[in-house]
Amino acid sequence: MLLLLASIAGAVSPAAVAGAVADPVGEGTESAAGNAESVAASVDPTIESAADALDGADGDRDRPQVDTENLTFRTLSTPSGVDTRVESGSRGANLGSSVGFAVDETDAAMETAAVVQRIEAAETSVERQRRILAAINRVERDEVTLNSRQTEAFSAHATGNLSDRELLDELVRIAATAREYDERLDELDALAEETDGFSSPTRLDELQVALQVYGGPVRDYALSTARGAMPATNVYIESSNRSIVLATIVDDEYVREVVRLDRWDRGGGSISNDEAINATSAAYPETASLREPDAFGAGSVQRITIPHDFGLLRTFVSGGTEQVFVEHQRIALGAFPDTESVSVNGDGFNVTVDRSYAGGPVTVTVRNEETGEPVSDVTVTKSVGDGDSQAIGTTDADGVVRTLSPAESYRVTVVDEPRAVFVDDLRPVATPRPVDDE
Repeated sequence: MLLLLASIAGAVSPAAVAGAVADPVGEGTESAAGNAESVAASVDPTIESAADALDGADGDRDRPQVDTENLTFRTLSTPSGVDTRVESGSRGANLGSSVGFAVDETDAAMETAAVVQRIEAAETSVERQRRILAAINRVERDEVTLNSRQTEAFSAHATGNLSDRELLDELVRIAATAREYDERLDELDALAEETDGFSSPTRLDELQVALQVYGGPVRDYALSTARGAMPATNVYIESSNRSIVLATIVDDEYVREVVRLDRWDRGGGSISNDEAINATSAAYPETASLREPDAFGAGSVQRITIPHDFGLLRTFVSGGTEQVFVEHQRIALGAFPDTESVSVNGDGFNVTVDRSYAGGPVTVTVRNEETGEPVSDVTVTKSVGDGDSQAIGTTDADGVVRTLSPAESYRVTVVDEPRAVFVDDLRPVATPRPVDDE
């Protein structure tokens, strides 16, 4: 299987970006000397964090001078002017969901094993080729089903017919199934290479890239928390008929994924590495200026990755529209630029709230009003609209606690009985959308 990987000058390959994360088939990448394109043996593994991206970068640590005052990290959101549903809630361990995921993964793995066994049992090379092509055709049809399931999940949540947990569970199942199909295609590619006078068709490459569209960093965290492998985390969900925004805070990173089906032309023509890089660079000029983009893809979908000093941007660009239709972002909270501050003094406290856009990270910092020293172990709550106050958490040693911004007005309260400080009428700032989505 041959996937085109454009290694632009100064860029890093997906294998390098992945750092210590092992290649799924144990093979690296080959570079063609003097050529901007190289050949990848497989789809690269998911980047675990922005820190991994930076740790895995090549030895060239030179960076452009960054204008931090004008720095912004543009992000896709639901289309302007459409009806949306916005929710936010805790995602934690759930035995029922975890068991369901395990059953689905086992079923898919058993199906792959059966497919391989059937191909290996073919008595002639011609029959073996026929069975390989039939298996690829089956995955191709199944990918169409995954797309329909995802679209239906977006719409059902937006209209109130699917709960937050049901939506996340379905998206996690879709992602897990896509990963298994991806692994099945690896198996089929290996079987094709072992077959005399036969090689994998180009559409296998294209299909394998398209399957990555169904994964995402927030879905990964949702799976980990459902299994109890990670602590409960708050997840922001904004859905419309054909789009979804998922966001969360994990450790010291803001993590976000967005899917915009209105920007994906599934019947569109091929798009080249350079065209996809240009589309991403034009839509996210500030991020693209931080580090050279890296392209990986084939056919009508290209995946662009930009690891930078503040995090990581990954996009999927559609042929036909030549627009980003899937976005994954990880941004270090300490460097998050898209905020506006509001400060209030009272009861011996100075409370600063760094507001962000809907679904973005909000930082609350509590200091001693007289000394300016951070105040730890005080409770901070948030109430949205006319709703009841919900605890965000307690401040850490730096006097900081973080939450996700609602899409409407909200109040933050700092409580250290009998003292209390209220920061009222907080509103999200405007979302810094990509240039072609403003």
